[in-house]
This record gives sequence, structure tokens and C-alpha cells, in this order.
Amino acid sequence: QVHVEESGGGSVQSGGSLRLSCLISGLSLNDYAIAWFRQAPGKQRELISCTSSYDGVTGYADSVKGRFIASVDNGANALVLQMNRVEPEDTALYLCAIDPTTTHCDYADYASWGQGTQVTVSS
Repeated sequence: QVHVEESGGGSVQSGGSLRLSCLISGLSLNDYAIAWFRQAPGKQRELISCTSSYDGVTGYADSVKGRFIASVDNGANALVLQMNRVEPEDTALYLCAIDPTTTHCDYADYASWGQGTQVTVSS
């Protein structure tokens, strides 16, 4: 059974940095589409990054491009999100999701989700 657990959230000042981790257990990170989402109160869930195992390429939402970096740590079986130059608009619950049945983000249907980790950015 696949288990997804996020960690690393907290409070940070605008302009600062934060590093989130998503630990995957129950499967090895070989074939996958793995993503970070976020959900702010009163807003729709937003896909902010997705990494395809097919080519190792990560795509980003415009809202975080150039500031956030997602990377897969195969040794730790984890997905990491390095958040730089954070803004108050980045305040949200950050969730990780994986689809191990595909190697392309375009075809992902995420069945395994974590509970999320809260990030709060103060101005």
C-alpha cells in the first residue's frame, strides 16, 4: 500500500525560504508522475509542479516558476520542494501526490495523496 507523507511546513517571512519533503513508502520511485499541489482557503487546488520519470523533466505553474524547485531524491524515496523568495500569496496547504502507473505527467491520475503540510508566509 502506498503511503505519502509531507513535512517541512511552517511559518516564514516574505522573501525567505522553506524546504518541503514528501516521503513515499510502499513503492520505489522508478516509474511515476509525482506532483506538488497547494490549496489556499477559499481557492481551488493548484498544481504547482509535476515531475515525469520518463525524462526527469519537471514542469511548474507560472505562479512559482523561477522561485520553487522540485527534485526527486531516489535514495530517500522522496520528493523535495525548495521554496525560495516566498510571498504571502504562497500561504497554503501543500500536498504531494503520485501516480505510479504512468511515466508522464500529462496522463497522471493521482490516487495516492498525503495529508499536506501548512505553509504560512507573513509580510
